[in-house]
Amino acid sequence: MPTEADYQPRNYLDRVVDSEMRAALAAMPAVLIEGPRACGKTWTGQRLANSSVYLDERIGDALAAGMAPDALLEGEPPLLIDEWQLVPAVWNPMRRACDSRGLRGQFILTGSADPPDDITRHSGAGRVMRVRMRPMSLFESGESNGAVSLGELLDGGQCAAPDPGYSLGDVLSLACRGGWPQLRDASTQAALDASRSYLGEIARTDVPRVDGTERDPTKVSRLMASLARNVATEVRHATLADDTASEAGDAPLERRTVAAYLSALERLFVVEEIPAWRPHLASRAQARKSPKIHMTDPSLTAAALDFNVDAAMRDLRFAGRFFESMAIRDMQVYAQANRAALSHYRDSNNLEVDLIVTLPSGQWCAIEVKLGGAAAVEKAARALLRFSTTIDLRRTQAPARLIVVTATGPAYQRPDGICVLPLTVLKP
Repeated sequence: MPTEADYQPRNYLDRVVDSEMRAALAAMPAVLIEGPRACGKTWTGQRLANSSVYLDERIGDALAAGMAPDALLEGEPPLLIDEWQLVPAVWNPMRRACDSRGLRGQFILTGSADPPDDITRHSGAGRVMRVRMRPMSLFESGESNGAVSLGELLDGGQCAAPDPGYSLGDVLSLACRGGWPQLRDASTQAALDASRSYLGEIARTDVPRVDGTERDPTKVSRLMASLARNVATEVRHATLADDTASEAGDAPLERRTVAAYLSALERLFVVEEIPAWRPHLASRAQARKSPKIHMTDPSLTAAALDFNVDAAMRDLRFAGRFFESMAIRDMQVYAQANRAALSHYRDSNNLEVDLIVTLPSGQWCAIEVKLGGAAAVEKAARALLRFSTTIDLRRTQAPARLIVVTATGPAYQRPDGICVLPLTVLKP
């Protein structure tokens, strides 16, 4: 009988979701790790499993030929069922096994896509807990020293740490490389080449598979390039559609086609929306409702545009949004570890705040993301202070923190109480 050690991946880097996974296995019969392909779900599942089964089309064919799905569920628990959505027939037997055994921690499932069958996806209530996994944050990959904790900041902790020594080019290089575990030691160019190949597979294979409809890979790629050009913005479907017209004279995509492709990309966890935050306001301004759209890892933005560090340094305005995309990725990881939600704010007076982190208790903080520099930090600080005065404090709590996240420099607290810190010192 294989031992737990036989299923432990070598050179495993601790992930922020590890503790969430252990808690979920202690509470529920099954845990489903969801996230984009290659973000490390299988390695995390292997680390916590005592046995495993890896699903693919061959097993699907065997099931279609009469193989009993229950046979796939034999193994010492927790049993890892990898990429379960490739063989969705395993879901109901797994669910029944959860009921019949009446034990916690029986199964770990991984999934790189939501299957199209809504009944299958939602029949795990009371049996399956979902845990979202993303590409590695800088803290997980070792490029953030973790000197400042988001959770501790929300509790009034100190905002102070020396400059970790990264240049702007270094940080943009980390964004181009991305948070993919298998590419952590790759050169920036090799990582970008791998990300371009990744997007090609998404367009050719994954999008048609996830929505069960034949799709034109070229059109999917044009949409992903448009998403990359509009990364970290409140871009509308109509704008994306118009933006997909190619230089070769190809007509733009129809809006309904854009909506269908976006739905598939979201179900593949390649694209995420950051919802709008709508607090009670003391002014007559109206909070906007539109979400921000971004790709799950900044490397995908770079790959979709054939964009590298040199190009970023020549276009610092776009580089700012590119860096914001990396900050969103990391803050998603850190917020989830603190059971918090991430959103953004914009109102009818065009007052914007890049990120809002909200705890279940109602406690929250506001974050502006800037590449750095005294003028940019000062502008962000003024915007945060102005924003804090628009909140109706009779019905919404005062912010626990106002934070400016930068690409470089030390972490410090300004006399007005605003915390300024580089992304390379943050941890959950």
